[in-house]
Formats: sequence, structure tokens, C-alpha cells
Amino acid sequence: MDLRKVKKLIELLESSSLSEIEISEGEESIRITKKSDLEEKTTNKSQETIQINQNIDQQSTKNQSASTGIEIKSPMVGVFYESPNPGGKPYVSIGSNVNVGDTLCIIEAMKMMNQIESEAKGKVVSILAENGSPVEFGQVLFIVEPL
Repeated sequence: MDLRKVKKLIELLESSSLSEIEISEGEESIRITKKSDLEEKTTNKSQETIQINQNIDQQSTKNQSASTGIEIKSPMVGVFYESPNPGGKPYVSIGSNVNVGDTLCIIEAMKMMNQIESEAKGKVVSILAENGSPVEFGQVLFIVEPL
């Protein structure tokens, strides 16, 4: 088959909504297949879904291993900060003893700094959010072991 004919077939396929074309001339035949945008998007979405599911599994494993105490959850969507100012000393760290009403962290929401207070007296056994990371409503931030 002539190379010019093959090029014309490729151009025809690219400019049409067809995804595949097959031509036979005597003993010669050619099949040209175009990868569709939908196929690429589906493949990319599948890979993203797998990655998200792996991250969720890792997070839930981390939460299950640390959930022997009282969960202190985020009351809002925002950005988690462990200290009152950048580079400052964190309000609490693992092993810190806290009382009801003690400030544990700050969540910035809509340019407002909201202090999150302890709901229980106890010892901080786990901090599940990273400084500067976004948090969701109801996300567990701390595990406090009651005293």
C-alpha cells in the first residue's frame, strides 16, 4: 500500500469521530486505531481513584491504631495550625497533659483564626493533622487519653 494512502487514512481518521479504520486491497490490509480522549480520561481517573483509595486506607489504618482515646474533631473546614504564629511553639505535643478548655490548635477559616479547645481532660496520645494542612469538618485532629 502506498505511503501517501496511509497518510491520507490517518488524516481521515483524525478528522473524523471514528476510532478505528480498516482497509483491505487484495492481499494487503491496514488497520489504524485512534486512542479516544474518553479512554485516556477513564484511565487517568482510574489511576487517581486507586491513589485516593490507598491514601484513605492508610489514613483509616492510622486512625484505627490511634483511636483508643477521645477523638477531638474539627468543627469546621479550614487550615490546621499547631502554634499561634509561624515557627512558634506548638500549643500541644504528643504526651502533653490537657484540661477541658485548653487550646489545642488553631483552624483558619475565611481569614478568621479559630481556637480549638480540648473537650476532655487527659494526655494527647496522637496528633492526626499536619501543620498548615487543610482539614475537613468532622476530621479527627487529636486523640486524648482520659486521665
